[in-house]
Formats: sequence, C-alpha cells, structure tokens
Amino acid sequence: MSMFCFQCEQTAGGKGCVKTGVCGKKPEVAIAQDKLTCALIGLARAAGGKSPGRDTAVLMIKSLFATVTNVNFDEKRINELIEEVEKEKNRLGGAENFNMRDLWNGNVDIVSFRSTLLLGIRGMAAYAYHAHVLGKENEEVMNWFFKGMKTIGEDHTVEEWLDLLMEFGNINLQCMALLDEANTSAYGHPVPTKVTTNVEKGPFIVVSGHDLHDLKQLLEQTEGKGINIYTHGEMLPAHAYPELKKYPHLKGNFGTAWQNQQKEFDGIPGAFLFTTNCLMPPKASYADRVFTTSVVGYPGLRHIPEGENGVKDFTPVIEKAIELGGYPEDMHFTGINGGSVLTTGFARNTVLSVADKVIDAVKSGAIRHFFLVGGCDGAKPGRNYYTEFVKKAPKDTIILTLACGKYRFNDLDLGTIGGLPRIMDMGQCNDAYSAIQVALDLAKAFDCTVNELPLTLVLSWYEQKAVCILLTLLALGIKNIYLGPSLPAFLSSNVLGVLVDKFGIRPITTPEEDLKAILG
Repeated sequence: MSMFCFQCEQTAGGKGCVKTGVCGKKPEVAIAQDKLTCALIGLARAAGGKSPGRDTAVLMIKSLFATVTNVNFDEKRINELIEEVEKEKNRLGGAENFNMRDLWNGNVDIVSFRSTLLLGIRGMAAYAYHAHVLGKENEEVMNWFFKGMKTIGEDHTVEEWLDLLMEFGNINLQCMALLDEANTSAYGHPVPTKVTTNVEKGPFIVVSGHDLHDLKQLLEQTEGKGINIYTHGEMLPAHAYPELKKYPHLKGNFGTAWQNQQKEFDGIPGAFLFTTNCLMPPKASYADRVFTTSVVGYPGLRHIPEGENGVKDFTPVIEKAIELGGYPEDMHFTGINGGSVLTTGFARNTVLSVADKVIDAVKSGAIRHFFLVGGCDGAKPGRNYYTEFVKKAPKDTIILTLACGKYRFNDLDLGTIGGLPRIMDMGQCNDAYSAIQVALDLAKAFDCTVNELPLTLVLSWYEQKAVCILLTLLALGIKNIYLGPSLPAFLSSNVLGVLVDKFGIRPITTPEEDLKAILG
C-alpha cells in the first residue's frame, strides 16, 4: 500500500513520504487522514462555508487537529472521526467530498497553494482546540475553518490564492490572541521562572504536549499523593504560569525536544502523558508507561478519555507512576550543552513591563540587535545551525526564543545586558503572539515599522503550526525572515519565488554568513 505525505520538514528525500511516514505514520493511517480531510471539505460545502453551530465547529477543529504530524497514529480513531463527519454532513443536507485523487495531484502550483492553506488551517485548528477546552471560542475564527476548507476544494487564480493566504494569516492572529486570552485568564500571565532539569527520587509523571488544561487537572489529581510532575518539550513554559507554578509537586523539566524521546524515555521508571502532538512511536521498552489523551492516539497505548464537563480521570497514569516507583535517589540531568537550569516566562507582559529599559538599552547602544530564534526542533541534520547561531551572536545582542527549537541552546548561560538575560524564552509555539505584540509595541515606541526595528526572525519549522505562524507573520508584512533548516516540500518553485519576491523569505546558509548579512 502506498501513501503520499509532505506536510512536515523531515519528509522523505525532501519530496514526500510514499511508503511509510518518517514520523512513523503507516500508509493506512495516512490514507485515512486524507479521506478525513476530503470529508471535512464536504462538510464545509454542506455548511455553505460557514459554521452551522458549536458542535459542528468543534468536530471540524478536532478532526483537523487529528491530522497534524505526530498526533494520531490510530487508524481506528481516524475512521471514527470520518463516520462522525459524514453523519454531520448528511444531517446538513449532504455535499460532495473532495476527490482524494486530486488532493495532492494536479498543477504543481495549485497543489502548492492548496497545501499551504490546508496545512496552515490544520495548525490553527490545534490552537483553536486548546482555546476551546478552556471555554474560549471566536465566531469569526470558527467560521473561517469552514470557509477555508470549502475554498480549498475550489479553483482560484494566483492572486486569489495569495489573498486567501493573507486573510488566513490575519485570522490565525485572532486565534492565537484567543488562546493567549484563554491561557492567561485561566492561569495568570507568565513570570520569569528558573526550571531545573533534575529529577527527584520517588514516583513521577512526565507531561508532554501543549495542553495546560490537562496539566492542571493532573496536578489537582496528584496533589498530596507523593507523585512529582515534570514537563517535557513544549510544556516547559507551564512553569511560568502563577496558577500552575503554585503546585509544589510541579518540580522541573524532563528531557529535551520531542525527537529525542525514544532515547530519553528508554528505561525511565516514570509514566508519560501526551496531551497533543509530538508523540513518536514508542519503543517496546517503555510503551507500557505511555498514555495519550485528547486527540492523541497510538495503537496499543492506554488512552484517557474526556468525561463529563471536560473532566478526565488520570487514575491509570497515577497508578502506573506509583507502580514504577521512580528513581531510588535524586538524578542529575542536563540539556544538550550541559546546563541544568532553564529559564522561561518572558511573555509579552514581562517584556513590555521593562520596555523602557529595553528602549534605553537600544538607544544607548548597549543592545545592538534582537534575534527571534525559535520554532520547531527536529532530527534532520542541519539543526545545529541554530545552536551555533546563538553561540556566535555578538554579546550586545538579545536572543528571544519560543517553541521547542530552543532546546538547542536554552541551557546556555549567555549572561545579561543591563540586567536583562540575553536568552528570553517567550513560551510555546503559539506564544509567537507574545513576540508579535512585543514587536508591534516596540515599533510604536520607536515610531517606525516592525521591519525597521533592529530585529531579525531566524525560524526553524517542522510541522503545521509553524506554517500557520509563518503565514501570520507574512500577513503582518514582516519581511526578510530566515527559514530553515530546509524549505517546505509543499512549496513549488514558482510559489516559493512569489513568497521570496513579495516577502524576502531567506533560506538559512551558515551562522557566520547570516550574522554578517544581518549585522553588516
């Protein structure tokens, strides 16, 4: 059985996975996800390109989220979603699904535009779903899922496709703002926090993914039970939220970025909970202690379902942690550069609260330039570029970072400038919203455009949430973004040429050459 998937940065040969996914996705799952995508286009058509109601909208975003890389490897659960979508489509009067044969075939430029928009919508669905579980929804955002999915199955000119991509980018900004509001209203605004990479003796659970609501429920259910909780990957920024950090058994962060889990989880005497994407096929040596929840799925792993009013019973995870017992003594772990303390919590409120210091430092020449070095990490060779870029960045520059790409360098101690740390972790990938707000406010303070600020974005991408963030940045008119470690396979040469000409997107070269080009 063959498949085709080119939605992630590590796709086979830089062209597309056709036998099995580099991520571990089987052809049967890839085909089911394509079938689900085509059914969602049919649902959007039946709804007339507009959300027909809350339940249908939630089904749309949940289904799209299930097709994001490293989320759901379970063919049975994908097929269950297809059945739900078909049933809802028929309830609305029925409509023709998009032809699976045409999803990734046809004119290469049209396929490129269609794929870019589809993959961006999948990424936005993840953010919308996280906001939804915290009770935050936006009618315009929900409507756009149906408009976007309907229009993916239609013909457009190059100019119309570009307009759609820019319209989507602005909608995704609203979605990220919604999630920011959801997280901060529930847990408070993040504050700078130092996080250890050590693990204390005794039972423990490692929580991976992005969903703070799941983490909060687990913290409540483990309180007073002698079980420590550690974050992993994109969950690291949870330590900075006041309503989460108040739990004394939220102890630290385990491991580095997602692609190292098969090595780092091997033989670990603790339980693991995956709340969103970033799951890799587990090795037999630790599969018995890995649990999934929400839209995450993998055949053979224990899944924690959602109960009434969104409440989940994490008893099986807790019992497994107690059974395993944890380490008999405290363990010392480090990041990839040997550091054992990570700092997070430099979201928009924190950075803007010291904006006067930042502005003075720039005007005095103490701060020469800002680099936003962030995005997804991955296993493909070439990502050491980001470590070397940060190490080689001059001492009068500040490194802003977010998402899991920061694990390449977030354990480095680069010192401070005027009392400000040279590395500031702004949070998860969705916290690109914080970075955008900081840039917009600084541009206002300096009475210039964002593109005139001493700021350069140096981004790494892996999956679909990076795609929707990039489209938001382009929609805001931000230019000269450095992108790597390789360019997306779903961008045809002509479409890439349009983006380069219009927005100045630059493939990364070497740290030395790029720093010289940026700083002169």
